[in-house]
Amino acid sequence: MKNSLQKGLMVIITMLCTSLMYSQDVSGLVSDSNGPLPGVSIIVKGSKNEAQTDFDGRFTIKNVGKGAVLVFSYIGLKNQEVNVDGKTKINVVMAQDRSELNEVVVVGYGTSKKKDLTGAVDVLSSKDFDGVSNTSPALLLRGKVAGVQITQSSGEPGSAVTIRVRGSSSVRSGNGPLIVVDGVPLSGGDVSAEGADLLGTSSAKNPLNFINEADIESISVLKDASSTAIYGARGANGVIVITTKKGKSNVPEFNFSTSTQFSRKAGNFNVMNADQFVAASKAAGVPSIPADPVAGTPAINNQDYGGRNYNWEDAVLQNGLAVNNSLSFNSSSENSSTRVSFSTSNNKGIVKNTGLDKYTISFFNSNNFFDKVLKVDTKLLYAGINDETTLITNNASYIGNVIGSALYWNPTRSIYNADGHYNVVSETYLNPVQLLDSYKDYTNTSKLLGSINAVLNLGSHFKYNFLFGIETSASTRKSQILPTMQIQGEAFFGTVPGSDPAVTKYGTASIQGLNNFNKTFENNINYTNKFSDNFNLNALVGYSYYYYLASGFVTSGKGYDLAQTNLIDNIEGGLQNEFRSSSFKNASELQSFYARADATFFKQYVITATVRTDGSTKLGANNKYGTFPSIGFADNLFQDKDGTLNNLKIRANWGITGNQEFAPNSAIGRASYGNNGNLNIDTNANDNLKWETTESWGIGTDFTLLKYRLTGTIDYFYRDTKDLIFPVPQASTQPGPNTPRNKNLPGNLINQGLEVSLDYKIIETENMSWEIGANASFLKNEMKNFSGTVGTGGLNGQGLDGAYTQVITNNKPLYSYYLYDFKGYDASGNSIYTNAAGQPAGLGDASKQLLNKQPLPKINYGFSSTFKYKGFDAVVSFYGVAGNYIYDNTQNAYFFKGAFLGGRNVTEKAAYSEQAQGDPNSPSTKFLQKGDFLRMGELTFGYTFTGPLVERIKCKNVRVYANGSNLLLFTNYTGFDPEVDINKQVNGVPSAGMDYLAYPRSKGIAFGLNVTF
Repeated sequence: MKNSLQKGLMVIITMLCTSLMYSQDVSGLVSDSNGPLPGVSIIVKGSKNEAQTDFDGRFTIKNVGKGAVLVFSYIGLKNQEVNVDGKTKINVVMAQDRSELNEVVVVGYGTSKKKDLTGAVDVLSSKDFDGVSNTSPALLLRGKVAGVQITQSSGEPGSAVTIRVRGSSSVRSGNGPLIVVDGVPLSGGDVSAEGADLLGTSSAKNPLNFINEADIESISVLKDASSTAIYGARGANGVIVITTKKGKSNVPEFNFSTSTQFSRKAGNFNVMNADQFVAASKAAGVPSIPADPVAGTPAINNQDYGGRNYNWEDAVLQNGLAVNNSLSFNSSSENSSTRVSFSTSNNKGIVKNTGLDKYTISFFNSNNFFDKVLKVDTKLLYAGINDETTLITNNASYIGNVIGSALYWNPTRSIYNADGHYNVVSETYLNPVQLLDSYKDYTNTSKLLGSINAVLNLGSHFKYNFLFGIETSASTRKSQILPTMQIQGEAFFGTVPGSDPAVTKYGTASIQGLNNFNKTFENNINYTNKFSDNFNLNALVGYSYYYYLASGFVTSGKGYDLAQTNLIDNIEGGLQNEFRSSSFKNASELQSFYARADATFFKQYVITATVRTDGSTKLGANNKYGTFPSIGFADNLFQDKDGTLNNLKIRANWGITGNQEFAPNSAIGRASYGNNGNLNIDTNANDNLKWETTESWGIGTDFTLLKYRLTGTIDYFYRDTKDLIFPVPQASTQPGPNTPRNKNLPGNLINQGLEVSLDYKIIETENMSWEIGANASFLKNEMKNFSGTVGTGGLNGQGLDGAYTQVITNNKPLYSYYLYDFKGYDASGNSIYTNAAGQPAGLGDASKQLLNKQPLPKINYGFSSTFKYKGFDAVVSFYGVAGNYIYDNTQNAYFFKGAFLGGRNVTEKAAYSEQAQGDPNSPSTKFLQKGDFLRMGELTFGYTFTGPLVERIKCKNVRVYANGSNLLLFTNYTGFDPEVDINKQVNGVPSAGMDYLAYPRSKGIAFGLNVTF
């Protein structure tokens, strides 16, 4: 017995020694078609010996027998088994597993498998927007994500984009989502210097212009409380997480892309040409003007000045041209990776004297230290932007702008007199070409976004994460209008430096500056543990600090000599009493404590709990801190089943988020010095000002059907925002009553809706694939428990200034229309409306009606088709809205009978209408139209060359493509374009659905080339 035991022990020892003698360390790189893969699980088959790839897709697994089999597994990809066969280096390329819905997505403070998400998250990757011609990352989401509305009402290069995630959660505070780029939250708002123009407010610029689209790896949209509550006070409007590309290639790799886009005006105002104008004038019986021998003016018949060559488009428009180039380099090794890129963009707008030039530089570097115990990532994004614009303002005044002047110009008048000088009519009837040539406006902006992210592995379960990020920008805007351009309301009376007599002069100049500096500190500890096959835990606790500083200045002068042309460099050379200089500085701080726990039970049930406490200097002294919790649940009922139903997950969540997107110092009293030198109280203090908070809950389901060909998501959500902030007049000793005080008012803003997304793979073979996708969101928006009525949607135009068209009131959607109900004309040509009793009445007896019509769309939708055959690809995408109404302030202010009879150009409809010349201009349903539209956003055809031909020129692949943008539009709206978002705010309360003299939208064709080598 003893000898048998000894022999058995010897056999075991010999086997162990042999195993150790013939074991080895195996390392390598795991990737898929898009590059290296982090988080791939590698296990020695039949053992517990396992490892995982790092962020760069590299792995090392110790003590592997020479004849062992390694099993590689990754969510969304097919498991792969590899025989070691004595090799110490093994590289694996994993293939997509169509049976998996559960790709890894970027969420707040980390990543997660989609199967483990309890909230509503949508993700777009770089392959979803290859070859598109947009100049803003935000536009990449347009029509592709349910519940997200993207609006760019201006066609100006680099213009601002309005983003709404599941509607508007605030009345007066910001409604845009928090945008996080590589872990650094952006400050929001404009980074370009802007301000009040002569004829309105300058158009806002897009704060995401500094990002090169070719640098983007993925965009995640977090839509509900379960996914956004980790961001606390900044998560009420949703969160968009942008992740830029990193170094991936094991071999140094270059990528070069170039594209050239040709564009022209997309829509049209059907104003009359010269022949139509003369015919309409005769039909209307416009009297002739006899010759004046004293003045030397000839007779004018029916306002016909004899010209036939004027076309408003030729006067102020041109063909657009955009040239984009991008070059990147990336490389990686076992312990480091690097990516560097440089891009240029030159974009000439379709309106003369407008355009945007920019260049961007991005840098990424990652290094592992101490045998991968410490990892340090460094990222830098820099952009320089030069912007030229003209007088096409947002919220133009009653005088209008370049577009308005071009539209109303009598087409029989010449732009120039016989002597070559401008044909000047009056201070209110402006020559559009003179206005275009007399105005100069240039803005130079530089922006830097940088971060250092260190991850320290503290054993097998803990990781410490530290991030320091900065966002800084500097912008200077210089604008002037020459004194030879004489505009009503812009005549200045005073004294010239060095001269005593008072004079009347024209011309203005200004220099404006805006500087932003923001810094972010993030510290968190992550704990992960797989306690058993039936229980996984992923927990996070952290501290965050955010500092925001904005400063700026404005220097302006007015009233210059007619001979002066360079006013900007001689601002002080105008009238002494019109010289102005001012500055500002605003700072705010936000510190936060947060925690999150994700628990998975039996590989089926998931619970996510989050809590965050924020403290902000924007709030009153008594309410600086707020706590924002959430909880979510998911049940993966079916996972990778054969047959008709392959995957099914149901989700439910509840949570509270906040909104602090209002001005710094909103809770404190503010004062400023007026032009007379007196100190004026601008706002009174409110120590009780607190967060706007949004409580939301939702349910949803994710599913895969028909042998993994059909995937879909359905979500229902309900959001209740309270403690809405408004400026409320308060009694004050100085300057007197009606000084505003920011205050939380009673009332609830309710948003509820349904979202549906579907994708279907019609064909899926080795050489051919065809996939279609569609999404739609249905939104209901309503104010509840709100006392009083707040007006907005202010109008501009002769006789319209001061009138408003929209109200915020109880039991109605935001910005519901409040208008006179137009019923036609009486026998004298005067407008007929309805009175309070609903009976026909003239303007003096009519009453405005609160209409069941809203500017916010009830339905947003989009659909797309992607077809590939070998190297050929074709992509088309559409998007649209329904259920909304647009108020056409342009037609209200410009296209009426009185304007035509007074000598201005209008549409034929207005010229031949029954309206009398003296019929007052009024805000009415006459100018309210349905805003439904369907637009083809993108159409792309491409071909990718690979194989020996490409290898012969030392390239990996070469792709050529043609792309069309905004080629088709289907709508019944008669204005210039139904996609509108002109800011017609009143007393700081924003509006929606207003159309007034916007920069025309363009449609274009681009040709591009992409080379990887």
